[in-house]
Amino acid sequence: MSYTALYRKFRPLKFEDMVGQEHITQTIKNQIIAGRVGHAYLLNGVRGTGKTTTAKILARAVNCLNAQNGEPCNECEICKAALSGSLTDIVEMDAASNNSVDDIRAIRDEVNFLPTLAKYRVYIIDEVHMLSTGAFNALLKTLEEPPAHVKFILATTEPQKLPATILSRCQRFDFKKISNEDISKRLQFVCDEDKIEITKEAINIISVLAEGAMRDALSILERCLQESNEKIDEDLVKDLVGIPKLTFIEKIVQSITDNDIEKTIKSVEEVIQEGKDLTNLLWELIKYTKDVLVWKTTGKLQIYNEEELKIIANIAEKVSKERLLQIIYTLSELENEMKWSSQKAVLFEVAMIKLCQPVINMQNSESVEVSNVELENLVNRITILEKKVSQSNSTNSKNDKKLENTDPFEVKTKEKVQPSKKDIKHEAVDLSKLNISELEFWPKVINQLKEERKMLLATNLINTIATLINDMTVGIVFKTGLTPFVKSIMERPENMQELTRLVSVECGKEMRIKLLDSKDEILKQKAKEEKNPIQDLDIPINVIEE
Repeated sequence: MSYTALYRKFRPLKFEDMVGQEHITQTIKNQIIAGRVGHAYLLNGVRGTGKTTTAKILARAVNCLNAQNGEPCNECEICKAALSGSLTDIVEMDAASNNSVDDIRAIRDEVNFLPTLAKYRVYIIDEVHMLSTGAFNALLKTLEEPPAHVKFILATTEPQKLPATILSRCQRFDFKKISNEDISKRLQFVCDEDKIEITKEAINIISVLAEGAMRDALSILERCLQESNEKIDEDLVKDLVGIPKLTFIEKIVQSITDNDIEKTIKSVEEVIQEGKDLTNLLWELIKYTKDVLVWKTTGKLQIYNEEELKIIANIAEKVSKERLLQIIYTLSELENEMKWSSQKAVLFEVAMIKLCQPVINMQNSESVEVSNVELENLVNRITILEKKVSQSNSTNSKNDKKLENTDPFEVKTKEKVQPSKKDIKHEAVDLSKLNISELEFWPKVINQLKEERKMLLATNLINTIATLINDMTVGIVFKTGLTPFVKSIMERPENMQELTRLVSVECGKEMRIKLLDSKDEILKQKAKEEKNPIQDLDIPINVIEE
């Protein structure tokens, strides 16, 4: 007898045997019971979630001679013929290899013939999104108004590739990913039926690796069976898939949080020497760090034993949530970089070194961790500076009022007096008097920087405004003055690049950034242009008074 794969051997034969898709199976059963079966169905969802299985059960259920509660009996002549594949009235077609116009035309010609044994002729077209444009056009009319004895069941993983004319002619059912709990229960059932010895931890790992696909879970289980006839445990599953052992993951994450570069590199090299895939290692590090963050936030985790939870709790006590988020973001960015690099090991080790040096991260990376105390101190300093500026502005406004009440000749005489260099250096410009037009999206840009954890950059931009210098340049005006320290931070390449990107997105085109002090002459010139925008135009203008 030939060997049958597990996912075929344990394929559900009834709707009630299906896992995790009750919202779909119950609806279809109700339609069969009420006699309101549609002429065309579209089943879509990720791989291994039961689309083809549902199509096969539905094809038998509508033709079953002894259907009960919308389920096929699998005992009558029609059901047995359908299960054995000898029933010609149920036609299964793979659109990936039969996607031409001629294939669909053959179906269009066949639908006019009555079924031989069954009540309905059912066409199951799998991977229907692979059909050509001409094939879709040939299917349109038949799909909209098929003969009464014909049913169409279409299955696809990419419904967005189907024409709207096809989508509108079908009843659509969206299959969701199967939960880890449901996959674990089904795997336990399969192991009990097939007398497979397996640990609970191994089942949990297979459920997570399946990523919501029941077929993938059974395929991983089958690989484990072929590797060893003994009891399947957690280590065997990880070895087959190429996942490092949890002890290595714990060591690496713990050494990163302890800023121990030597220990981190040593642990990474041990994993590489065992032949483990760096992509799987990176995935495990992200997942484990996420679990530490979940434990620190909720105090609950499910797939770890007591000893492993103690280690996680120990790590969570020593590190902040912000630090854990920084590690996750850095590792996620590393994952994207490694996809296109031929030197994955080098990139990986460099990233590990950067993660172990928070001081370097503070100066060179975009992910900046600032404590609440430091933020409060910065805010207090900015508040004091704002008060000083407002007081100086109020003093200037009082002086202006005094000048208004004096003799015009005296004012002109005073204007002729040249101020000293010292006075010019400390002269402040009242932005409200200049009437500079501010860009409305600037607060949104600052909030975006905060959400992206670029706190050092966002903090230095709190007391600024943005104005349009010209069609290609946006000026950032520092109301309290552009100090050398702030200027050095702002002019860092990574900060200017991030500001340019955010401003360009808001403006809808590529823009340049210019840092401006409140005393810059360019602001005065900008105010004059906005006050009288037509003064430089050589055009005669007639003012008509009504």
